[in-house]
Amino acid sequence: MNYETKIQESETRVFKVVFPNTTNHHNTMFGGKVMEMMDEVAFMTATRFARKSFVTVSCDRIDFKKPIPADTLVELIGRVKYVGNTSVKVNVEIFVEEMYVDTREKAVSGDFTLVAIDEQKKPLKIFYDV
Repeated sequence: MNYETKIQESETRVFKVVFPNTTNHHNTMFGGKVMEMMDEVAFMTATRFARKSFVTVSCDRIDFKKPIPADTLVELIGRVKYVGNTSVKVNVEIFVEEMYVDTREKAVSGDFTLVAIDEQKKPLKIFYDV
């Protein structure tokens, strides 16, 4: 499998419902919960790409463009953006959809850097089957 195909096939899409127990007093999703979901999707994307064990080492500029209200659907999309010797940068976007209206808007985006690690939790080179 070539490099571009591997990147395309590792794209990860997850849908969630925004329930009231994940929202704040403004009836919008907690920012920390949003970041948690994004980190999880970034981890899944990196793992699907390299089939290695990963840990998150940083997140770059998470932009909250629109609030995410309760009683909506969200789609998180993770895509590999950059690959280094031991690290992968994954871009995660969140789109919000009304449940009963055909609307879709980008609400949040950000980049997460994850490092592949071995059994001793030391950085591990990422190899490809090119």
